[in-house]
Amino acid sequence: MGKILRRQALKKELAGLKKGGRFAQGGPRIVFTNGCFDIIHPGHVRYLAKAKSLGDILVVGLNSDRSVSKIKPGRPVNAEKDRAEVLAALRMVDYVTVFDEETPYELIGYIKPDVLVKGGDWKKKDIVGSDIVPATRSLPFVKGFSTTRVMEKIGRLRK
Repeated sequence: MGKILRRQALKKELAGLKKGGRFAQGGPRIVFTNGCFDIIHPGHVRYLAKAKSLGDILVVGLNSDRSVSKIKPGRPVNAEKDRAEVLAALRMVDYVTVFDEETPYELIGYIKPDVLVKGGDWKKKDIVGSDIVPATRSLPFVKGFSTTRVMEKIGRLRK
């Protein structure tokens, strides 16, 4: 099975991993994070590696094109299938699933991860889904990297 799954297939896959006995102590520790991941840069890669280190399986919830356009005007730059493909190619990412809602709350409740992770601009109490997941972590930003900064740099190069 591939790494890019619809939520129903993802839930089935995670349930199989929990039953499979491949992981010690009652099954894998599933870590979930989400975002647009529009233009992947080293900040994303380091963030995802740190998120993966918090458990056994890293699931990335990817905002659909429609949901990105609602929260970030003029975006996404890259289509959801292309963003999903790039994320799935990263060795620390185990699964990618696209969600169309404005927040991943419904998805988080559906797959029931053990750890919820977001970037450093989020306070734990404000992280969507923190009320339904056993552990929530806010990871610090990697200084000097942001999609907005990359886009600004590209804009300067075009002039």
